[in-house]
Amino acid sequence: MSDTFSRYQSLVDSGEISFDPAQAVIAKRLAALNAELGDYRLARRKSGALSWLFARGEKREPVRGLYIWGEVGRGKTMLMDLFMAASPVRRKRRAHFHEFMADVHERIHIYRQKLKAGEVKGDDPIAPVAADLAEEAWLLCFDEFSVTDIADAMILGRLFGRLFEEGVVVVATSNVVPDELYRDGLNRALFLPFIKLMQERMAVVKLESRTDFRLEKLSGRPVWLTPLGPEADRSMDEAWSRLTGGARGEPAELPVKGRHVPVPRQSHGIARFTFSELCEKPLGASDYLAIAHTFHTVMIDGIPVLRGLARRNEAKRFITLIDALYDNQVKLVASAGAEPMGIYLNDEGVEAFEFARTASRLIEMRSEEYLALPHARRPHNVGDTGGIVET
Repeated sequence: MSDTFSRYQSLVDSGEISFDPAQAVIAKRLAALNAELGDYRLARRKSGALSWLFARGEKREPVRGLYIWGEVGRGKTMLMDLFMAASPVRRKRRAHFHEFMADVHERIHIYRQKLKAGEVKGDDPIAPVAADLAEEAWLLCFDEFSVTDIADAMILGRLFGRLFEEGVVVVATSNVVPDELYRDGLNRALFLPFIKLMQERMAVVKLESRTDFRLEKLSGRPVWLTPLGPEADRSMDEAWSRLTGGARGEPAELPVKGRHVPVPRQSHGIARFTFSELCEKPLGASDYLAIAHTFHTVMIDGIPVLRGLARRNEAKRFITLIDALYDNQVKLVASAGAEPMGIYLNDEGVEAFEFARTASRLIEMRSEEYLALPHARRPHNVGDTGGIVET
């Protein structure tokens, strides 16, 4: 298994990405961490998680994770992809942070229901929840680490304190330095010990990359390709290759409220669907929000012209989908049968009125100003959403 830096260098050598000194520095840090995790894994096998800390009668320092922060579009997600692919750890989990916390709150709720039914003992659910999480994965990797919710802020210190005691190692990417987390949040003073804990258990490094690669790959290029046909198909394939650095992409699933939304192709924070897969299937707002929160760019192939009331349901889903993408500042690349104003041809029903707003949003989403916006990823409540599950 090649290390993170070797994988990064291979992408550079193949021409899939351009060499960036700042990215190379982080890739080397991640490669060193993976090497340390390999030793940690062997120690765990021999003596158990907590015994690792007391090997040969001496207390040893636990493995410090990594907190990588920097501006949007600098390659943090790509580097996390490489790190996860090279990781020797089998019990590992990668999730967007808000989805992870939604899962935590769901587990807490289930514990309290069991407590009420007399099935478990103990008033504090944090310890058993942390133990279960640690049993499932002792390497936790978070994309876009941010804290905006007071319910999250108030339990993070205790939760992560227990996770670290269980021997869990954490790697995270974020757009902000730890000291800026939950800035101006309610009762922030109660949150500050968590920041200190993170800085003790995770090395904080900034990705000082030279440019916003995401914007660079979209700027000045058409993102709404019409009419449908072989030329649009070729342009979509070229856009995928450009955005992902030539990655093939893998299928995945997004857990939403006990169900799984299939993602036919995803890589580097980019997902690709057909219109049929998104709007001709029984998907709803929660599903589209999960997509919008997970991926910074969505590609949609084959948006047809929707004519009359017979395509009303597809139009309603498309409106909901675009609202979710727009509200979370997700970038959209699509091939379509017409310009936005000509996609839904129907004068009856509320959808006809609502689609005018959708068309306006689609036009705005093609602008340089919109493409330069960071991925918002507003917190949502989709139930037991635990992050991407590759299939």
